[in-house]
Amino acid sequence: MEVIFKIIGLALIITVAVIVVKQTKPELAMLVGVAGSVLLFFYIIDLLEQVFGIFSYVLESTNLDSELFIILLKIVGVGYLTEFSANICADSGNSAIASKILLAGKLVIFVLAIPIIKSLIDIIVGIMP
Repeated sequence: MEVIFKIIGLALIITVAVIVVKQTKPELAMLVGVAGSVLLFFYIIDLLEQVFGIFSYVLESTNLDSELFIILLKIVGVGYLTEFSANICADSGNSAIASKILLAGKLVIFVLAIPIIKSLIDIIVGIMP
């Protein structure tokens, strides 16, 4: 619970810094925002390590195919990176580029999910008489 307070506090400090810099040097405000976002992202990586630990435990406990697990992790990673990148573009006033990044991320996720969809179809066909 205290982790979210630290993240929110850091985010608010970054926001204030961007506002202050924007008033004096508007051309540097975006760089401060991007640097702050990267700093927040590195702080969040610790939380992601815990999530990966849980996924690893589930994988070991259920004897699921590790290839499917890796695909799921890639899908989650693409989703987060896409959202992060699109938000940076949108914050800098490039909403058209942000929407293209989101579209590309959705397509990449769909392509990554094809082996999972194929596995599900094979299971369903195997069950049918």
